[in-house]
Amino acid sequence: MDNAAPRTLTAVDIQSVIPHRYPILMVDKAVITEPGKKITGFKSVAANEPVFQGHFPGRPILPGVLIVEAMAQTACILFFSRPGMGGKLAFFMGIDKVKFRKPVVPGDQLEMRLEVLRDGRVGKCRGESFVNNEMVTEAEFIFAIVDKEEAKPAP
Repeated sequence: MDNAAPRTLTAVDIQSVIPHRYPILMVDKAVITEPGKKITGFKSVAANEPVFQGHFPGRPILPGVLIVEAMAQTACILFFSRPGMGGKLAFFMGIDKVKFRKPVVPGDQLEMRLEVLRDGRVGKCRGESFVNNEMVTEAEFIFAIVDKEEAKPAP
């Protein structure tokens, strides 16, 4: 059993671990609470994010698909922060048991808690997202981890 102290990754650290960049990078900070098993990610939802121009004028709500993306990126941070995982990408294979319980709006801080259910080239995670300790979203993710070279489009 690994009793390592929690490890905090800043926005700069996160960009060294996963390939996502603005405007799709959805995690500002992450804390690996149990290496290889559990992570908590954070996203501060800003009023000036481009998505709010159209979703919805006068009643801005962070789209559920972006919450799910933020949760998946948090899982990627956990997997790709491990030694030997450089040069890898993760692709969704399935998203199951998704439930949206409350809207997420500008000014909220989204806290995403992810746990590994299955490790390997095909992995599975369960996640829950919270705002002010109230659950807003939950989901399970199945994904494939591939080498970047395998992911290149055919010429």
